[in-house]
Amino acid sequence: MNDTTHGLMSRIARRINTAIGWARITFTNDSGNAQLVQVQVNAAETIDNLPRIAEFGLTSVAPNGSDVAMVNLGGGRNNAVVVGTNHQASRPKGLKAGETMLYSQDGKSVYLTASGGIVIDAKGQDVAVNNGGTVTIHAQTKVIVDSPRLECTGDIVDNTATNSHSMAQMRAIFNSHTHPVVNIQTGGSTINTNAPSQTE
Repeated sequence: MNDTTHGLMSRIARRINTAIGWARITFTNDSGNAQLVQVQVNAAETIDNLPRIAEFGLTSVAPNGSDVAMVNLGGGRNNAVVVGTNHQASRPKGLKAGETMLYSQDGKSVYLTASGGIVIDAKGQDVAVNNGGTVTIHAQTKVIVDSPRLECTGDIVDNTATNSHSMAQMRAIFNSHTHPVVNIQTGGSTINTNAPSQTE
């Protein structure tokens, strides 16, 4: 092999070796159409504004210090894209084959288990469903609400197939109802009781 061929092969080998690289995130800019990250490749090399490519429908900002896998287009790190991230400290461990979990750095998660259903862990934080039209829950057996207090700002209607009254309407009907009092006077007169004195 002559010097020219050896030099060409060496350059090709370097390009192959640098086609895929590892680094750690040091900063993320999530304000644009593409997320841009700054990564530290080693103690002497930091690269700015690498686009991070994620799956459609799923977005996140990986914590600083997360591992990244880079594909170096054309073999050059300054023309790289980030195609994978991993934050070792917060990654859930021990999942079984076929399971999936959506998780955050502070431990909140939506866990699609292999045999235990779907488990949502909010870590004591609020859970909100915003801007829904009709929110429908179909449960084959029952819905259990284990809470010290259940509040609703609007009407509650049960047995909707046969009942047209809300609970507030039924409470108003109950609070104003009377009972006939039969045969308490000579002559067979009938009177009605007063409305209940305790209405709720």
